Amino acid sequence: MTTVEIRASGRIVQLKRADKVLFPADGSAGALTKADLAAHYRRVARRILPQLRGRPLMLERYPDGIDGARLVQKDTPGHFPDWIRRSELPKAGGTVDYPVCDDLATLVYLAGQGCVTPHRWLSKADRPDHPDLLVIDLDPADEDFEPVRESARLLHDLLDGLGLPADLMTTGSRGLHVLVRLDRRAPFDEVRAFAHDVAALLAHRHPALLTTEARKAARRGRLYLDVQRNGYGQTAVTPYAVRPLPGAPVATPLAWDELDDPALTARRWTLATTEERLAAPDPWRDTPRRGRSLGPARRRLEALRTS
Repeated sequence: MTTVEIRASGRIVQLKRADKVLFPADGSAGALTKADLAAHYRRVARRILPQLRGRPLMLERYPDGIDGARLVQKDTPGHFPDWIRRSELPKAGGTVDYPVCDDLATLVYLAGQGCVTPHRWLSKADRPDHPDLLVIDLDPADEDFEPVRESARLLHDLLDGLGLPADLMTTGSRGLHVLVRLDRRAPFDEVRAFAHDVAALLAHRHPALLTTEARKAARRGRLYLDVQRNGYGQTAVTPYAVRPLPGAPVATPLAWDELDDPALTARRWTLATTEERLAAPDPWRDTPRRGRSLGPARRRLEALRTS
């Protein structure tokens, strides 16, 4: 097996077994190796690193390829180099030493460890109890993408009415994520309760299309508005991360008007096609960077719920 040396962030990172196949060839794409995965993360570094910096991570690793064993890793392994940042955070009965990816060298090293998908916390390590992101996952009942488009439009309109600018992204798996940037004043319990109330109001308005039922049997073919990621220690897929599925689909930021694109699906972009996205302007460039307070939005939401 080949070892490749990659210069990144002033370091030399060794990519061992670089020719190891992580994604076997299928009908839509050729085989993809660990070197291909590292090349993707180097290519998207300018856009993915701002989404990762300062955040504890859960690593979804496939050292023997996506057809092999899946390793879900939160605690930083002892063999990771000392220069990779750690964040020790409490859990029930102890602590977890989470990895944090602040630079390109760490990103490349993680790819070399077979980390196909980095999943990030919605808060940063310096204030782990206070998220700066709220996420609602639009989880469809089947492969029909039309309910996902319609739900995204409805949620966007509601959030806009609440004074909350939102970002949109494909998950690279089944649906879409809608994200709201927060000012880190509200703790997780408050953020999750707010997200639940937003989802409940939308489901109440559109009961034939949407549900907040966590049990699949109770959804009866409706799209599930999932807000469960808005909790301490929970994670969501990082924008521009690769998913461990055939063809190596990539979670990709969208502009809202791209919902009208008939070719749009949750797996529209892949490791092999993200370069065309990077050549275009960042679709999130116009979203205000300043996080919003939930106070005014909560008051507007209560007015809608009682009207």
